[in-house]
Amino acid sequence: MSNESANSASGSAKAVRSRYAEVQNAPRFPVKLPISIKSEAGESSSTESDNISANGVLFHHDLDMPVGSTIDFTISLPAEVVGADADVRVECRGRVVRSSVEQGRRGVGVLIDEYRFERRQARNG
Repeated sequence: MSNESANSASGSAKAVRSRYAEVQNAPRFPVKLPISIKSEAGESSSTESDNISANGVLFHHDLDMPVGSTIDFTISLPAEVVGADADVRVECRGRVVRSSVEQGRRGVGVLIDEYRFERRQARNG
């Protein structure tokens, strides 16, 4: 490997570490919200957030999600929490930046790269 490509790779790794440090500095809130995770095969599974910040979310899940992998997931915001007539869904795409097992539970930290809000229609009844 040439010095130029070694420096480029090193610079890239520093940029990733720097971005992760920035994410770590965002205030986290211990909010329990329902999360639906969509697998690459189109299957979905459910979990709940442990904490959430402006940049990402931490949750526990049984499946192995390697650091660097991309995942699609939906966070549901209950109507009464957001002051709406119906629940609001936040469709997200993110990257796994942390994955660990502690006391038999797999923790997954995800940096949110893209999101969009989807408001559900209120039920008449």
